Amino acid sequence: MESTMVEQRTETRTELTWPVSVWLPEANSFFNARSINISKGGAFLSVPMTTPLRAGHVIELNFPRTTSLAKKKGRFARIKSAKVLRVERQQATENATIQFAVQFV
Repeated sequence: MESTMVEQRTETRTELTWPVSVWLPEANSFFNARSINISKGGAFLSVPMTTPLRAGHVIELNFPRTTSLAKKKGRFARIKSAKVLRVERQQATENATIQFAVQFV
């Protein structure tokens, strides 16, 4: 039996590999992450496999800016709150990371 996944995205995703800091209130800690892709409404990121992340968590993402962009925008980071929609652990044994999708809130 073949399963079909229904696309639920409403915004176009752009491939973007960028360092991101994730604040996870449940762990009272920051975790280093990397973006994989991003859109106006959400992002797909990766974190070390030891990060205690679950679907439903509301987290804070800190996207650092380059110096020139920070001068234009007046801040060195873009901070967004996001809800974790899903966590994918398939990559865990391959590269010691988990990937997760978020929707900005």
